Amino acid sequence: MAERTAHADTHADIPADRGGRPDAAVVRDALGVGVAVGLSGFAFGVTSAGSGLSLLQTCALSLLVFTGASQFALVGALAAGGNPLTAAAGAFFLGVRNAFYGLRLSQLLALPRVVRPFAAQWVIDETTAVALAQPTRRSIRIGFVVTGLSLYVLWNLTTLLGALGAEALGDTATWGLDAAGPAVFLALLAPMLRTGTERAVAGLAVVLGLGLLPVLPAGVPVLAAALAAPAVLFMEGRREARKGMR
Repeated sequence: MAERTAHADTHADIPADRGGRPDAAVVRDALGVGVAVGLSGFAFGVTSAGSGLSLLQTCALSLLVFTGASQFALVGALAAGGNPLTAAAGAFFLGVRNAFYGLRLSQLLALPRVVRPFAAQWVIDETTAVALAQPTRRSIRIGFVVTGLSLYVLWNLTTLLGALGAEALGDTATWGLDAAGPAVFLALLAPMLRTGTERAVAGLAVVLGLGLLPVLPAGVPVLAAALAAPAVLFMEGRREARKGMR
């Protein structure tokens, strides 16, 4: 009896499947995100090819890494002449956020163990945003799967097309396509910044990233921008401590 109660408490915050949204509405929203973001894979393909990566390397990044912001950070740093290790480190730290998404999604999705390694490949900004917006476990699973599948297929297809078409476009830098991925990422991130602390972290990260861009090697400003979160949290902690002493 105690074991059953503990199990129920562990999943107390998991929504029930009753009273959720219609499946068709969830699929529609998920496809909208998957298609809209998936098309920006073309920009990544062009940018990656323009930075000197081969067709095989470009497609492998989308197939295996599959996290747009990290991919753009990597090829952007390489295109700017950055050290490959520094570029990879910047991409890695951007990708770490997906691990935190996974901690929450693992509770909400409650997938069988055999499926989890495959689902982990789809734990990204877009699938997390769609899943967290759903009211029930059924709609969460539908939103996650439809967003992940549509985005994965379209992103990799448009990556291939972009890499193949890079030569036809000529100098890819003049098209400004390298800004497409980050622009989509910011558009998805902005509505999620609801608290003052979240907005402060985002603002400081932008200041650090852009401010250090002219003086540090390519890829390093991204690493420096990661310091925004601990810096803001430290200041918030000190402010709360001062309030407690009054």
